[in-house]
Amino acid sequence: MVTHDGIDAMLADARSRLTRIDAETAYREALDGALLVDIRPAAQRAAEGEVHHGLRPLVVERNVLEWRFDPRSEARLPEASYDVRILVLCQEGYTSSLAADSLRSLGLDATDVVGGFKAWREAQLPTAWRRASA
Repeated sequence: MVTHDGIDAMLADARSRLTRIDAETAYREALDGALLVDIRPAAQRAAEGEVHHGLRPLVVERNVLEWRFDPRSEARLPEASYDVRILVLCQEGYTSSLAADSLRSLGLDATDVVGGFKAWREAQLPTAWRRASA
């Protein structure tokens, strides 16, 4: 069994298996067909904004990510495939590293975005705000 000396060691271990990308690279890859997957909870997306819908980001909250992307899972999304590149995005780029590493352990081509949605927004890449329903 693998054990880590705290979450920082666990995060470093996960990142050792990833080739992480910056927000601008994620944007270019999304334009070229990679799946941008936002794993942030609904409340965080409402408070901070979202990737613009024109890039077709998928919102898959962290607690169901592996089931939605494992091509062998009965709960998989139609997009789940070993042939697709998956770019995982969280708020600041921590949880996304653990999530992307987990997807890689399922045999998927996944990585995460350094700095998360915060870096995306700071790079002035396309964002959107959901309007609250009346």
